[in-house]
Amino acid sequence: MKHVSAPWRIEYLKGKKPEGCIFCRGSGLDRSLLVHEGQNAFILMNRFPYNSGHVMIAPYRHVQNIEDLGTEEKLEILELMDLAIRALKSAYGPHGFNLGMNLGKAAGAGIDDHLHLHVVPRWSGDTNFMSVLGEVRVIPEDLVKTRGRLRSKLKKIRTGGRK
Repeated sequence: MKHVSAPWRIEYLKGKKPEGCIFCRGSGLDRSLLVHEGQNAFILMNRFPYNSGHVMIAPYRHVQNIEDLGTEEKLEILELMDLAIRALKSAYGPHGFNLGMNLGKAAGAGIDDHLHLHVVPRWSGDTNFMSVLGEVRVIPEDLVKTRGRLRSKLKKIRTGGRK
């Protein structure tokens, strides 16, 4: 069972950041967490998830402001959001989703210079005593295993159910 500590997220937000952008190819992008690569954008597992299956969708281009995205980039980000939701529903059966972008530090963006969309699956009662009292998130599956499961579901969705 994986544990992700809530204080670690705060340390990351307030601490020194690694060199390079975690969303840029050739910089800090962790390919082991890459779920799907599109033409203009991609789906990536969140290394510090709020819940099991938490993914992010980002354009390849290093863009801070949503108004700087091209039409094709905007459309593909929404298409990838749809694919991510469908794959997560198929793989894990969540009861709902939180979708969102934190644009700017004041809005809570931990990484504010490369915009990205969060897709967070939710289940009724998914907040428990561990996160409330222990300041710990319990993630029951390794991120790389979740990535593999989502890749498989995405492939099936994209091929119309054919492998």
